[in-house]
Amino acid sequence: MRNILLSAVAVSAMIASSSVVQADEAAAKKWIDQEFQPSVLSKEQQMSEMDWFIKAADPFKGMEINVLSEGIPTHSYESEVLTKAFFEITGIKVNHQILGEGEVVQAVQTQMQTKRNLYDAYVNDSDLIGTHSRLQLAYNLTDFMAGEAKDVTNPGLDLEDFMGTQFTTGPDGDLYQLPDQQFANLYWFRKDWFDNPEFKAQFKAKYGYELGVPVNWSAYEDIAEFFSKDVKNIDGVEIFGHMDYGKRAPDLGWRMTDAWLSMAGAGSKGEPNGVPIDEWGIRMEAGSCNPVGASVTRGGAANGPAAVYAIRKWDEWLRNFAPPGAASYDFYQSLPALSQGNVAQQIFWYTAFTADMVKPKSEGNNTVDDAGNPLWRMAPSPHGPYWEEGQKVGYQDVGSWTILKSTPAERAKAAWLYAQFVVSKTVDVKKSHVGLTFIRDSSVNHESFSERAPKLGGLVEFYRSPDRVAWSPTGINVPDYPKLAQLWWQQIGDVNSGAFTPQEAMDRLAGEMDTIMGRMEQADIKANVYGGCGPRLNEEKDAAWWYKNGGAKPKLDNEKPQGTTVNYDDLVARWNAN
Repeated sequence: MRNILLSAVAVSAMIASSSVVQADEAAAKKWIDQEFQPSVLSKEQQMSEMDWFIKAADPFKGMEINVLSEGIPTHSYESEVLTKAFFEITGIKVNHQILGEGEVVQAVQTQMQTKRNLYDAYVNDSDLIGTHSRLQLAYNLTDFMAGEAKDVTNPGLDLEDFMGTQFTTGPDGDLYQLPDQQFANLYWFRKDWFDNPEFKAQFKAKYGYELGVPVNWSAYEDIAEFFSKDVKNIDGVEIFGHMDYGKRAPDLGWRMTDAWLSMAGAGSKGEPNGVPIDEWGIRMEAGSCNPVGASVTRGGAANGPAAVYAIRKWDEWLRNFAPPGAASYDFYQSLPALSQGNVAQQIFWYTAFTADMVKPKSEGNNTVDDAGNPLWRMAPSPHGPYWEEGQKVGYQDVGSWTILKSTPAERAKAAWLYAQFVVSKTVDVKKSHVGLTFIRDSSVNHESFSERAPKLGGLVEFYRSPDRVAWSPTGINVPDYPKLAQLWWQQIGDVNSGAFTPQEAMDRLAGEMDTIMGRMEQADIKANVYGGCGPRLNEEKDAAWWYKNGGAKPKLDNEKPQGTTVNYDDLVARWNAN
């Protein structure tokens, strides 16, 4: 009798389990039909992928996990829509919190320092790859996928399809982060104004060359001056030749660390980052993993002539050519401000905000026509007078799923399932249409983006071109991103306030970075904190010696050479030809 009862209980449990699976499958089918279209997968293939998630998530059903990311449209979609889909399909509840990027970095740093599990996963910029590979406080995903997370690693993940894994791979060749969104900082301009015959004639008469996409900073400055001082007004609206931001806040720091110095020409030649001097001005010799200094006197370039020039131009342009109040804007205020339609160009514009710039006029976007076609375009950013062919041309953000070892194993595995879900081929084309932050080759090359490309201002053409690999995140020369990044905004904010000159501010910044790296060196020597790859500072030598021996570049006699421009349509034709 007891055996019969046990059998009945077992059968009942099997029926209940089967009903739950059927319910999960029904939810998956609903989401595939109603939300996850278009896709590179057929609906049958999507359903197969979701079936895998249902089965893999079964041990974690009922669990509630916490993840954190910064606030861009892609992450809003994940937080508001994909968490709901994931819960209905897998039974795992995800609290996907959104904060400012500075707060995200602070949370990552706090969890690494305290070993307390604040969040089960982060979308953490690949700028921290040098940190994660040295400190070994984040899960090595290569080992994780092959070992304890093998049973929860999607067989259809297809790492080869991701565009940014080269930036989330450590010097040891292992993957530490999984790309979730990716965007570049490019040049943005009002093509309708640049094509205006009257403006073109006036510009040519004054400056002696064609109004077009600036190749160098001299041309950018001329164009900024022309629209601010000569054109001044279009259709009764006061217009400006430049947009940027200067609020003394953490995002001012990454405005500069996101390759601004190297765009001026401060770093060394080399891809994806300068060797031996990177875009932060930190020196690390080829073949080594030990940074040796940021100051010119230690062989770095953070306070060299090119870096000082870069900060001076940022400050001058913000004062002379940007709308009133721009100096008090932060990152999140300045980029959507372009939609007001009163700015001619922006040298440093993140494509993460393309989604805001393609909204219809009915939503207050004055940079599209009545049919929703963009009046603007994006193009490669110009470079400064210290720049040479072979140097880094710009920055690319690769926000990537990162799981810290302080996260308990079961929570880490559940978070890993969510991370894979939001980047899965089932979901990714639709997510890319919402956020416009491409991570997969298959998504950007999907036919739906061929159809939509004319309304995206050059974004699709850029990401389909071989040029995209020339834009890269912060590299491995930076030994501890959270500790060093916080120094930047404070010193550079003092330039905008007038408290210090650009030279004084960069001298202070370079000195502080060397001081912090000196402490890291001692911690590494004494306790192997950085795995033997912490800084090993050079002894100081006269700056003149380094100018002659592979250090920072000496000051140019002429920091404003002749401006040069290119025709935008010719540029896009070159992209399309590749």
